[in-house]
Amino acid sequence: MRRALFVISPAGIRHLHVLERHCREASEAYGWAAELLVTEEGERSAELHHDLSLYAEEEGERLVFAVGGDGTVRACAHDLARSGVPLSIVPRGTANLFSRALDLPVDLERALRIGFEGDERLVDVAFADGQPFVAMAGIGIDAAIVASTPRFFKQHLGWLAYAATGLAYLAGPGHEMTLRLDGGQPFTRRAHAVVAGNVGTLPGGFTILSGAALDDGLLDVGVLEPEGVSGWLRIARLAVTGVEARDHFEHFRAAKLEVEAEEELPRQLDGDLLSPARSLSVEVQARALLVKVRRSRAGIAGAPGTFHHACLL
Repeated sequence: MRRALFVISPAGIRHLHVLERHCREASEAYGWAAELLVTEEGERSAELHHDLSLYAEEEGERLVFAVGGDGTVRACAHDLARSGVPLSIVPRGTANLFSRALDLPVDLERALRIGFEGDERLVDVAFADGQPFVAMAGIGIDAAIVASTPRFFKQHLGWLAYAATGLAYLAGPGHEMTLRLDGGQPFTRRAHAVVAGNVGTLPGGFTILSGAALDDGLLDVGVLEPEGVSGWLRIARLAVTGVEARDHFEHFRAAKLEVEAEEELPRQLDGDLLSPARSLSVEVQARALLVKVRRSRAGIAGAPGTFHHACLL
């Protein structure tokens, strides 16, 4: 029997029962048996990881849908990496950085269709202090902004919530941070943040890590070193236009990153918080996760049956 497991984060979904019904209808139309797992705690749920790890080890044709944001995708990637079980994504989060990098649609019907009929692609999975992430991890101002942005604002304003909160941090001081790339010679910078990403795009579509690729076996590392308003403006220009600001931003590539800070700082991965600490260690597993993507040519054909989604989902 072909089994499709839907891991659903209910945050921000206004009509959960309707979404669940469409997931079942789509599965039936394509000849799969649907199993639904709604998790309030997302990646922090021990029950979720237990169920996913067992599911990944079972026999038969299996498929997992992550219905949520980058945190939900990360939770699934934790247990599906190197399992051979494909992961499909129905974007329902605040930023959806990973699904945007894969050029996946937000539209429910099209996202489900890609899961059942799309191509498969192997992509990298990164780990920060042993915790997996699929988009970005960071230490410093980026994590401080995540920590200070109310959940209510994120659900109702999306990426604008981060932008509004971030304005309060721009005048703050930098921190002395020592970096080591791939076990090489350490070097020190006074920076507001160090970020490491599998993707290079920030919420809102702004690119800060130009050339970042999901399957190159490398992390793209950005060191934000602005001085005053003019420094932040140059970094903003980098994000909007791609024009480099070398005196305020440094870009490296490595398979492993180690950061040591002079004091405890906020830390985040995929928009979720790690406990504050003075260090962050990040490394990548190359091509460890199998994901479903759009067909490479001529689009994706219709299902053997039909189903329709509600625009309110």
